[in-house]
Amino acid sequence: MSNLNRVNAVNAVANLKGTVPMAAQVAGAENYGEDVFNEDVMREYLPKDTCAKLLDTIHNGAPLDPAIAGDVAHAMKKWALERGATHYTHWFLPLTGSTAEKHDSFLEPHGAKAIMTFSGKNLIVGEPDASSFPSGGLRSTFEARGYTAWDPTSPAFIKRHGNGATLCIPTAFCSYTGEALDKKTPLLRSIQALSISAKRLMKCFGLPDEKVSVTLGPEQEYFLIDKHFYLQRPDLLQTGRTVFGAPPPKHQQLEDHYFGSIKMRILNFMTEVEKELWSLGIPAKTRHNEVAPAQFELAPMFEELNLACDHNMLVMEVLRQVADRNGLVCLLHEKPFAGVNGSGKHNNWSVSYGKINLLNPGTDPHQNSIFLTTLCAVIQAVDKHADLLRAAVTGTGNDHRLGANEAPPAIISIYLGDQLADVINQLEKGEPKSSKHAGAMKIGVDTLPSLPKDATDRNRTSPFAFTGNKFEFRAPGSSHSCADANTVLNTIVAEAFDDIASKLEKLSKEEFHSGLQKILQKIIKTHKRIIFNGNGYNDEWVKEAEKRGLPNARTTMEALKALIVPENIQVFEKYGVFSAKELESRYEVFGEDYCSRVKIEGEIAYEIAASMIVPVVESQYGKVVRDLANAKAAGIKDGVSALTANAKELGKGLEELHSKIAVLKTAIGEGYSKIIPAMTDLRSTVDALEKIVPDECWPLPKYREMLFIY
Repeated sequence: MSNLNRVNAVNAVANLKGTVPMAAQVAGAENYGEDVFNEDVMREYLPKDTCAKLLDTIHNGAPLDPAIAGDVAHAMKKWALERGATHYTHWFLPLTGSTAEKHDSFLEPHGAKAIMTFSGKNLIVGEPDASSFPSGGLRSTFEARGYTAWDPTSPAFIKRHGNGATLCIPTAFCSYTGEALDKKTPLLRSIQALSISAKRLMKCFGLPDEKVSVTLGPEQEYFLIDKHFYLQRPDLLQTGRTVFGAPPPKHQQLEDHYFGSIKMRILNFMTEVEKELWSLGIPAKTRHNEVAPAQFELAPMFEELNLACDHNMLVMEVLRQVADRNGLVCLLHEKPFAGVNGSGKHNNWSVSYGKINLLNPGTDPHQNSIFLTTLCAVIQAVDKHADLLRAAVTGTGNDHRLGANEAPPAIISIYLGDQLADVINQLEKGEPKSSKHAGAMKIGVDTLPSLPKDATDRNRTSPFAFTGNKFEFRAPGSSHSCADANTVLNTIVAEAFDDIASKLEKLSKEEFHSGLQKILQKIIKTHKRIIFNGNGYNDEWVKEAEKRGLPNARTTMEALKALIVPENIQVFEKYGVFSAKELESRYEVFGEDYCSRVKIEGEIAYEIAASMIVPVVESQYGKVVRDLANAKAAGIKDGVSALTANAKELGKGLEELHSKIAVLKTAIGEGYSKIIPAMTDLRSTVDALEKIVPDECWPLPKYREMLFIY
């Protein structure tokens, strides 16, 4: 990157700094949900009977009455037109991992004039071309028909863009033959399966029929860099991560960025993001600097699982769009920069029965039989199907992140904390008699109050940690859809609920308590290997996990095999979440995606090294050799040894560069297993040369610029 370009980039950043705009300052509660076809809007725009039927479907899972579609469509159109929308789209989540939409205008010509129309049929079903979406063999490329189906449980919303707006209708996406081609359909199936199983289990405890709610709070991590730097990094443009780049002398060692004061430009960006999210009814709550420089986090409040998954997809879209408007680029890759922390998406999952959070221990956990039963069900589910949870968080980006001493390891384990671990140990040996109470924490400063002490500490090294009244699955990557992990989690917990319920249903009232205790004891004895409260970053844990027989799928291609294990297929088929064909298709789609992404990374690394790095190194080597020759010709001895050493270092690096580029070129034709080590080897040489080639000659923006100038 030339000095002139560097100066321009830095000046561009400085020019964009300022105070928070007044419009953003005043945005708040009064704007919340203004672009959402929510319950208040439904009551205002829909006939009373239609509204009641629709809300019964949304809240109670009642079958959708097709007869109300015309009224709902008319109300949506009227509301959307009043808010400036000219088009509508069925918004869905294909297997690409992102969102998809095809816009149609409300306009319909009538002779020399036109009217704005939107029918019930347009609302309920759409027919986008399905041929170019990944299907893993479920569809041939010449078989184009696919259907989108309205999901009334996720409200329609308005997306604003420049001088227009579009009504977006969340939908499921399936093939002409009925197979799921998206991530929403299996998620909805899994929610239904867990609801049925939870009701069956709660009936064993004598509870009346209640609604089951699965909730999610996904914490979203991301990086921001200045757009000027991004546009000069072909690797970031093509892959979302830097395939080359030496770590700067200072990055995150001092831990001074985490929770630090937020720079004004970033605060402006965050404020604008929140304003847009609030208008979309997304309850963005927390914002802060993350561990790595240029890394940040946004966390919403808990919502119903299906809605939370849709909202998270919108969060990622809004982050990217608002960043672009502010001269920034939002990087959602799990590991955009080597040597510093990557980004995850912490999946805070819980399940409630009526008003009872089944994962809330209450004031005395060992007396709460429903809580202990739910806890043991989760322990059984996670241990029995750890391979499926690992498969749900696979991907090229997460392969760089998991187990890198910044994120949980690829080995799935559960953290319970001291209090619950003590209760579980007592339960295994006999009925719990006592529990470790949290008490209060004394700070030792008279002017500060004593603080209530949580029952458990937090363990950031655990992939699946109990955090008070929920489980936090920390392994999903920042770019992932929340749907994958939660589809698996719902299904395996449903199986565990049914397993326990089938045993409890055989017990009389008199033997219920003792029988329940024996069931839970057996679960603990069988599955306690999955419980680990120690340091997941420690190498000793890898050895210990192997002794326990816990799976350790280090790479995506290893992990994906879990999707086609016969026992796993049977579980998904039993609960109607996936058919065997749908699972096989996902194995193929995700495997092909992985191989394609690795090949793209290999090709861009080859291109950058051959066309950008080699010329610079050759030029610098030639210059040093000429300077050395001139010094010798002039009879100058001072500095000759230094020039000689420099020439040797550059020459050695140049030879390595050419050799390793040739190896990578061959590897690209041989597949991912060859590409990855060849890229890693080439990177070591390029990153070493970055430190000795003059700064003004190096063709790529460096980490010390991208991570600190924004």
